[in-house]
Amino acid sequence: MASVTPLDGTWPDVQHLRLFSDVAIRKGPSIVEPTEETGSRRRQPPIADYGFLSDCHSAALVDSRGSLDWWCVPRFDSPSVFGRLLDPDAGHWVIRPVDEFETERHYVGDSLVLRSIFRTAEGEMTLTDAAALHPGARGHDLGLQSPHTLLRRAEGVRGTVVLEIDFAPRMEYGRTEPHFRSVAAGVIARGGPAQLTLTSPIALRCKNGSARAQFVIRSGDVVEFRASYQPSFGGSPPEESGRLATIEDTQTAWQSLSQLHQGYRGRFGSEVRRSAVVLQGLTYRPSGAIVAAATTSLPERMGGELNFDYRYAWLRDLSLTTRSLWIAACPDEPARLFDWFANAAGKIGDELFQIMYGVAGERDLTEHTLEHLSGYHDSRPVRVGNQAWTQVQLDVFGEVLDAVHLLRDDLGELEQPLQQLLVVMADRAAAEWSEPDAGMWESRDKPRQYVSSKVMCWVALDRAISLCDRLGDGADSGRWAVARDEIRAAVLEQAWSSAAGAYTGAFASDDLDASVLLMPLVGFLPAHDERMRATIEVIERDLGIGGLVRRWPADASGFLICTFWLAECLAMIGEVDRAEAWFLNANGYVNDLGLLSEEAVPHGGPLLGNFPQAFSHVGLINAAWRITEASKANDSSLKQDKETA
Repeated sequence: MASVTPLDGTWPDVQHLRLFSDVAIRKGPSIVEPTEETGSRRRQPPIADYGFLSDCHSAALVDSRGSLDWWCVPRFDSPSVFGRLLDPDAGHWVIRPVDEFETERHYVGDSLVLRSIFRTAEGEMTLTDAAALHPGARGHDLGLQSPHTLLRRAEGVRGTVVLEIDFAPRMEYGRTEPHFRSVAAGVIARGGPAQLTLTSPIALRCKNGSARAQFVIRSGDVVEFRASYQPSFGGSPPEESGRLATIEDTQTAWQSLSQLHQGYRGRFGSEVRRSAVVLQGLTYRPSGAIVAAATTSLPERMGGELNFDYRYAWLRDLSLTTRSLWIAACPDEPARLFDWFANAAGKIGDELFQIMYGVAGERDLTEHTLEHLSGYHDSRPVRVGNQAWTQVQLDVFGEVLDAVHLLRDDLGELEQPLQQLLVVMADRAAAEWSEPDAGMWESRDKPRQYVSSKVMCWVALDRAISLCDRLGDGADSGRWAVARDEIRAAVLEQAWSSAAGAYTGAFASDDLDASVLLMPLVGFLPAHDERMRATIEVIERDLGIGGLVRRWPADASGFLICTFWLAECLAMIGEVDRAEAWFLNANGYVNDLGLLSEEAVPHGGPLLGNFPQAFSHVGLINAAWRITEASKANDSSLKQDKETA
């Protein structure tokens, strides 16, 4: 039996001995004040310093120094209970050595169970962190239910290490400091609508808005902590029924899902597998909706105002995410998205076609600012909700219909609500394609005639025509074909700029925009088309900088998915070496755990934007597949050349 020595050498009474996860936990070590850094005031670490935990309902971020700085529970878009990511005083949970230490970390297998190794002058220990999955959940049942519990295990490896724990939740994005109450098994923190129960084998002193302690861990010692959420009113005690969630069971659950998704045999296999796991972690499993990222308001520019809430599901992501999961997972994964979408959209008439929803299908995502938060590195405002839900973005018609078309052989007979919705989308694309919109970059100034929106309306009609016999009585392939041809003619005539020598971002504009790289990816033009190839070359030359591709010339940062799009386009024209170079450039920005945000500063600068970002990992998977396919074609061509020589 492992033991932990309290700093004062005393042990509690026998009645305070309790068994959790097959580890005897004893209460009663001495309590000392934490170091200054353990308290709330400290500088926020780089975005890349964070690891990602998920139970497929909610997400948490923990830094390399053992500080859990973000947890929104019970859903991805719930108010945070740990929010130090966005303000030093918005809540945290620290477990780390007191003395100076070095650290390294990794995920355990193909899971989101994070193991950090801390080394001090006196010893070595590991800290294993996980967002618990429902006990016994396996395969595609993973995440359908959640115990809403974070598990943290400290294990002594060598020598002795003095550890500190500082548990300081702040409910409702840091607005509410909870009341703390000591109980036999640990501490209860209750404030506003949320209650956290911290089960601890170490006696904690509740003072100054946190529960703290220091204790010594030796080789062979195992100490486990669990923080469980429940509503302040009307909720059941955490995990009161059934067996407790454990780190081992959670890791086994992740591995069982990964074992169902072993079909990818292409280039960059480890990167693709990790990205697939990240996408699973960003999936709200009860509905199948995939959030764009786990966070809100991590800035596009440090200290800037472009800080938005990405904890919702965008229809735009549907097509590219479907393709990436089709490549790296299996058809069961993206197929669930369509049921969520049809239910979320409901019956559509002439109203605004909404481009994003909450993970359970909510429409109203009204945006507001949290004025009390200082923001990540003073990047204000911090926003909750997203105004983009009110925008006109015509490209979403093509995103959805392209996704259905991709999975047409796996979806079987389409349900009538989905049939009707797809017909409405095709009809709207045919009627509205010539209108200006906010575009895929969600411009908040005036609408424009964005080329990518026109192209995706063409995609909507092209795919609807192909699916016509499966869309029911409302399908009108003749009218759709006329509109499709009109769009193509308009784009070819009005999107080309002789001055730029390329297709540009909007009609009658000379300004480059990396979104036109989608044109060959969705089949609007062959990559080898003379003008398309020229566009690819110009974007590489003029928007590529420091290993990344910007969205437009004035963009200060590189956009990771745009870089992966360029890699795909180069692979499609047979420039596999160049494609691979750009892929490796973008992949060079992953952190030590294989995670990407939305953007990065060129020339090896820091990650920027919300994290981890689904779109970036989608881009990685799709680019790896495209490079693999192009490499096969090149190899086949070389083989034929040798045979005919």
